[in-house]
Amino acid sequence: MTQSRTARRILAATSLAALAAGALSALPALAADGGVTQERLLNADKEEGNWIQHHKNYAGHRYSTLNQINKGNVKNLKVAWTLALGGIEGGGIWSHGGLEGTPIVENGMMYVTDGWGSVYKIDTRGGEGKLLWKMDPKTDREWAGAVACCGVNNRGVALWGDLVVSHTLDGRLIATNKETGQVAWQRQVADPDKGETITGAPLIVKGLAISGVGGAEYGIRGWIAATDLKTEKETWRTHTIPGKGEPGYETWKGNNNAAVSGGGSTWVTGTYDPDTDTIVWGTGNPGPDWDNAYRPGDNLYTDSTLALDATTGKIKWHFQHTPNDPYDYDSVSENLLVDVGGRKLAIEADRNGHAYAVDRTNGQFVWATPFVKKVTWTKGINPDTGKPFEYDPNKDVQRYNPAATPSAENKNADFCPGNMGGKNWPPTAYNPNLQYWYIPVIESCNRVTHEAMTQANLKPREFFTGGGPTNPFRITGSVTAIDVKTGKVAGKHETQFPLLGGMLATPDLVFTGEPGGGVMAMDAKSLEKLWEFRTGGGVNAPPMTFTVDGKQYMAILVGLGGAWDKWFIDSTPELKNIQTGSMLYVFAL
Repeated sequence: MTQSRTARRILAATSLAALAAGALSALPALAADGGVTQERLLNADKEEGNWIQHHKNYAGHRYSTLNQINKGNVKNLKVAWTLALGGIEGGGIWSHGGLEGTPIVENGMMYVTDGWGSVYKIDTRGGEGKLLWKMDPKTDREWAGAVACCGVNNRGVALWGDLVVSHTLDGRLIATNKETGQVAWQRQVADPDKGETITGAPLIVKGLAISGVGGAEYGIRGWIAATDLKTEKETWRTHTIPGKGEPGYETWKGNNNAAVSGGGSTWVTGTYDPDTDTIVWGTGNPGPDWDNAYRPGDNLYTDSTLALDATTGKIKWHFQHTPNDPYDYDSVSENLLVDVGGRKLAIEADRNGHAYAVDRTNGQFVWATPFVKKVTWTKGINPDTGKPFEYDPNKDVQRYNPAATPSAENKNADFCPGNMGGKNWPPTAYNPNLQYWYIPVIESCNRVTHEAMTQANLKPREFFTGGGPTNPFRITGSVTAIDVKTGKVAGKHETQFPLLGGMLATPDLVFTGEPGGGVMAMDAKSLEKLWEFRTGGGVNAPPMTFTVDGKQYMAILVGLGGAWDKWFIDSTPELKNIQTGSMLYVFAL
């Protein structure tokens, strides 16, 4: 990126924030809240009425103890207020942006983002929503949108001290003053010149903003990076694809120097275990996606759960789900940290259609179970090793089920779940009392046409995938509950469309939304649908809940974007009629 481009961005964002601050001078002063500290983040669950972490708590549970809204009265839930946002403009290969963020709420003040990374501060007091300021970072839409493989997206902000911390699609980390909306500072973290983008919300640990990166489809070398929010400088950066001489580099074999374009992106916000000072983060697919002969070997640390020392970024352990992946089965999903049966587990719903539990102290495999109705790429997961039964450590190129594997010998392969995964980025939720884990499921199959790659195919900012998908099969969805005590499916609620937005759990309810526009609540035990509201727009974001003035609300962003309506829409033709939009819905009794 050129220096002049950086200067223009900083000037534009600062000028817009200054205008917002000027507008605020006419508003009544807001009470100071003392700022967000590490102590508050560690005890986020104790602030029942607030939602100050992306996943509600460091463990990723997305569980709220609030129960004014419960299964006895949820049928009376109604729209309390709505607020129209922006960010639906197109850019690059995308015709429009979408909404995938989780609202953050602190003491009645809500912070949300649109797909282009604008941050909105909303006063939710008094039973209505009042926009206080908007920080528009002036994201370079054409430059970033051209290498955003899967939509114009931003999944939300984090809070630290008096700052609102956010990312932009063009790779910046921005710190905005919480009261004024002025940009305090920003720095470039990712480089879209290489095909890198950022869509996830930051994770704040001990004053460090942890950033992941997207771009595996463009031949990047993935990483996780930490920025010190006090010094505004990078503290550590750990690549998910090892360099020469580092452990795991030997798993990239052959003559293509494949590790330099190995993928392993990290675009979903991870979790943190304070007891061991460990960040747990998922990694994406190897590149090229569907030509695994280009990159012989297991391709560490792609398709893995990684545990990193939060202070140094050093990798403590890893668990890989699909070695030498030929299906685009990312393992980027959040890892929930749960304590069950005397064991400290990290649980992850993988795109390969299986839910996994590993011991989060050492990465040892505990159990795996399929959470989708149909799996054809493997006959199952070996209960002793946690690897697919067909995995052969003596082979450099894995074929798993050969009939379902794209390859030079099988150029058109049908496999289930499809490459969008049995679960994509939308977050799961966990009820610690029931010990039920709720997964937003894509019940899918698709077809991939294989294309052999060479080093000549690897060019900056161009797709490097080894083929591409088509979608001749109908795709539906479900909410699937896993009993974490047993590792078995406890229930499944079928849906007409794939679930593309994520989950919220409360003591006796589960909330979610679907791309046809419905927002619904289900009984946490039986998964019986108890309430539904039709928003009129596609839901591509997870719900959350909070209180203000002693009253409980449920909030969700509505505006279908992401990858679905570009890459997978033929499998859900009814969604072609869903119009773009950008709206915040807030519900109450």
